[in-house]
Amino acid sequence: MRPDVKAFYDAPTGSVQYVVADPVSAHCAIIDPVLDFDRSAGRFSTTNADTILDYISRRGLAVDWILDTHPHADHMSAAHYLHDRTGAPTAIGARVIEVQGIWQERYDLPALKADGRQWNRLLADGDVVQVGGMELCTVAAPGHTLASVIYSIGDAAFINDTIFMPDSGTARTDFPGGSAEDLWQTISRIKDFPAEMRLFAGHDYRPQGRELAFESSLASQEGNTHLAGRSRQQFIQERQARDRTLPFPDLMLLALQVNLDGGRWPGADGAGRRFLKMPVEVGW
Repeated sequence: MRPDVKAFYDAPTGSVQYVVADPVSAHCAIIDPVLDFDRSAGRFSTTNADTILDYISRRGLAVDWILDTHPHADHMSAAHYLHDRTGAPTAIGARVIEVQGIWQERYDLPALKADGRQWNRLLADGDVVQVGGMELCTVAAPGHTLASVIYSIGDAAFINDTIFMPDSGTARTDFPGGSAEDLWQTISRIKDFPAEMRLFAGHDYRPQGRELAFESSLASQEGNTHLAGRSRQQFIQERQARDRTLPFPDLMLLALQVNLDGGRWPGADGAGRRFLKMPVEVGW
């Protein structure tokens, strides 16, 4: 079966958000929605999420699920906002509990409940949920993060940051819990997908200013700039060497506090003020 896929691009973070719909029942899932944050002003807004809601309303779609592929480091998740607006349940990979535990300590956030209760469901490898009359299957995809998952539905697979467009390579693996070896194994699982599978990436950084692109095929990924002609050991060595040169994503140390709480804005104190912590001299 071929679901309808609509992409929404957030240029400041290079993120691609998706609405995937069963064309027969007009039911859909939202994948990796972005919550806007103006760092210079310390202000949240919902432009991206509201654009998605407008599209869903105009198409007459019913939202069955709001899904994140992993706890993002480069943007904040709008999952909780969209849950409030639609009533649809939220879900993420089950190993998010491990990631919560890692960062709870690093941020000194004893109030953060590191048990995954922030989502309506935690999805393990092989778990299936319904999107209308179609089955959406969870594929564990560690490497970029411990909690990364791929969602496949019909001939579409949402592969998050595991691999990008062929000219952009593969995901970094230097975050706590990341692993270049695990990423290689995840990519090997992707290579076992049916040949006709459409692969939808979680980001596009438009190298050399090319046009936006986010959909690839297994055949085109044979020429991926980080994979072509590499053995497992070459890939791991090159990935690790490249990761050592990469700066933190601009919003990482702020975004994770929101994303590990299911996309919730920081709670207000008695005076109505909200705060995000900024850890300094962070080391892995």
